[in-house]
Amino acid sequence: QVQLVESGGGLVQPGGSLRLSCVASGRIVSINVMGWYRQAPGKERELVAQITRGGTTTYGDFVKGRFTISRDNAKKTVWLQMNSLKPEDTAVYYCAADLMRSILGTYDLYWGQGTQVTVSS
Repeated sequence: QVQLVESGGGLVQPGGSLRLSCVASGRIVSINVMGWYRQAPGKERELVAQITRGGTTTYGDFVKGRFTISRDNAKKTVWLQMNSLKPEDTAVYYCAADLMRSILGTYDLYWGQGTQVTVSS
């Protein structure tokens, strides 16, 4: 059984910061890409940021230098540092990992349960 457990969400004022964490556990041979997506009410899920095992990062256009993704391969952990938060960043944030569970297996995408981020005064 593979689990992705997120933490760090909550309520923050506009202009504030939050740091999300996601730890992968279970039978995992290798993790390729880890990332964060978000979904606001009535909107489609969208990519926030992702990072490869080698450290190459990709960000959604709306991030514009405000967020930073990082990971620790040995700890199977990915973080998302979010600064200068805006009300429009309010959403459920999901961790995702493209991982392999056995040597002869394939990479499959797994999701966490999500953590709520609310930006409001």
